Amino acid sequence: MSKSNTLETEQLTDAMYYILLSLMKERHGYAIMKYIEELSNHSITMGPGTLYTLLKKLCKAEWILQTSVDADRTKKYQITDTGRAVLVHEIKRRRHMVEDGLRILKENGYEG
Repeated sequence: MSKSNTLETEQLTDAMYYILLSLMKERHGYAIMKYIEELSNHSITMGPGTLYTLLKKLCKAEWILQTSVDADRTKKYQITDTGRAVLVHEIKRRRHMVEDGLRILKENGYEG
């Protein structure tokens, strides 16, 4: 599946998933990057180019919104109701995938 279809089909890339999670609370770009690093135990690092490209796409899709611009021109973002619904759907989808994987591993003698 091409990246351009991701927003249309509401399947999230890992980066989008973590951005939406981070925006359950209002944050600016640098805080989003730091939160994602901490949340993922440093397994996910996101550069500013990736972050700001995805923030634009997520704003355009109305999954997040820019909530304010501070005096120092720092933009803050937060998830919308639509974005929250997409995130909940994605969490359920990923949980189902993990459950399938664990079941198949167990059926084949692996404990997970």
